[in-house]
Amino acid sequence: MTIRVLLADDQALLRGTFRLLIDSCDDMEVVGEAADGHQAVELARSHRPDIVLMDIRMPGADGLAATATICEDPDLASTRVLILTMFETEEYVAQALRVGASGFLGKYVTTDALLNGIRTVAAGEALLSPGATQALITRFLTLPTSGPPLAPAERLADLTPREQEVTVLAALGKSNDQIAQELFLSVLTVRTHIQRAMTKLGARDRAQLVVIAYQNGLVRPAPPRS
Repeated sequence: MTIRVLLADDQALLRGTFRLLIDSCDDMEVVGEAADGHQAVELARSHRPDIVLMDIRMPGADGLAATATICEDPDLASTRVLILTMFETEEYVAQALRVGASGFLGKYVTTDALLNGIRTVAAGEALLSPGATQALITRFLTLPTSGPPLAPAERLADLTPREQEVTVLAALGKSNDQIAQELFLSVLTVRTHIQRAMTKLGARDRAQLVVIAYQNGLVRPAPPRS
């Protein structure tokens, strides 16, 4: 199955580079290019891509606003957003995850890392495993926000003990393979538990599942280093 990708970046040269790179892969294709957040939303609604490769700083509506609009649109429930930006700051990572992004990469990543990131997010996973990103999640996702949590705390009671255990390990940045090894389960079983937890909590993907776990205290942030 071909992964359909929408590019959203205000730099035409970068969009052209990404298009050549992505279109050279047998399992993915670029279906559109947007130069700002408004265009990204419009093209997402018209093309229904699997992945939007989204820059943050763009004229007009920025990438975070566009991500929020896309992720809130029920008609785009199958579209996932992968943030790709030069500004890999703590605040941007936290904001991107809160508004529904499924991954966050810096533009310095290697070609293989970018392509694998697209495949990972398209498969319903989230790019939350690297230690640096995990530290940002631990530090920022529990800060007070103006909006309500993604899922009310009482819905955590709907999870089975095993689903809670797997959710906690996912929120700690562990991959499915690592969770399977730690709990002596198959990777397929871990995926099943993750999927069931996402369904019960109304999480659109693994990234939102992690946000919910932190927001509702299922996982506690590590104390800051002195």
